[in-house]
Amino acid sequence: MNIITNYGLNWYANFFGKQHRFDTAKANCESFIYRKLSEGIVNNKIEIRECESLNELAACVDLQREVFALPEIEISPVRHFVVTKNAGGFTLGAYSGVQLVGFVLSVPAILRGERAFYSHMTAVIADFQSFGIGANLKWAQRERALSENVKYVKWTFEPWKARNAYFNLEKLGAAVTEYQPNFYGIDYSTASTGGEPIGLASDRLFAEWNLESEKVRRFAAGETFVESRQPVRTIEIAADWAGLVEKSTDEALAEQARIRKEFEESFANGYVCRGFARADRSKYLLFED
Repeated sequence: MNIITNYGLNWYANFFGKQHRFDTAKANCESFIYRKLSEGIVNNKIEIRECESLNELAACVDLQREVFALPEIEISPVRHFVVTKNAGGFTLGAYSGVQLVGFVLSVPAILRGERAFYSHMTAVIADFQSFGIGANLKWAQRERALSENVKYVKWTFEPWKARNAYFNLEKLGAAVTEYQPNFYGIDYSTASTGGEPIGLASDRLFAEWNLESEKVRRFAAGETFVESRQPVRTIEIAADWAGLVEKSTDEALAEQARIRKEFEESFANGYVCRGFARADRSKYLLFED
C-alpha cells in the first residue's frame, strides 16, 4: 500500500474514532470517499518551493532515474541544474515533508525574440501522480515566470500521447505551432517493448504557453474557457498509444508517420493547434489564426 493510501486511511480511521487496521478501513471505505480523503491529505501536505542547494538538486537527478527510467547517459546531471540556476533559470520542487516528490526545471530561452523559459522537465513520482501535483508545479512555474516579467514558457511533448496532449492544451491552455521530427534522435527503446529497439522516431510537438492569454488566465483562476470558433482541421490519435505499440510496432510506426504528415501540412497552412478532444479516437483541434 502506498504512502498516499496510508495517509488517507489513517485520517479516516482517526476521524471516526475507530481503531481499524488499514486493510479493514480500506474495505469499509467506498472508492469515491477513499480517493477523495487521500487526495485531500496529499494536497494539504505538498509544499512547492525552489530547489537551491546541491543536495536538493541532486535529489532531482535521483527522481529523474525513478520516473523516466532512462539510460544513465540520458539523465541530466547536477551540473545541468546548477548551470541553469546560474544562467537565470530555476527548479521548483514539490515536497511532502522533507521528501521531494516532483519538480519542474525551467531553462532560460528566447521565443520569437522575447525572453522565455524552456520547461525542460516536469516529473512526479508514481505514488504521488494523479493528484494534481504536476499541474500545481506548472502553475507555480507560471507565477515565478510572471514575477520576473517573463510571459512565455515552451516545452515539448510526444504527439501521440493523448493524456499529455489534453493536459497541455485543455488544462494549462498551451498552443502548438511547431512539429519537430526526430527531435532527440531515434528512440532505441520504449516502455511498451521492454527496452527492445523498434526504430520509433522521437518526434515532438512544441507547446507554447502564453502566460497572459485569456484561456490561461481563466484556467489559472479556476474558471472554464469555451472556444467560440470551429476548428478548420482535426488530427486524430489513438487513445491508447502504449497498447498500439504492444499490439503492433508496424502499426505504431505507420500511425506516427500519418500524424507527422498531417501536422506538417497543417502548420504549413498557418493553422494553430489550440485544443484537444478526448474520445475513442482523440483528436487535436486546429484553427486559423
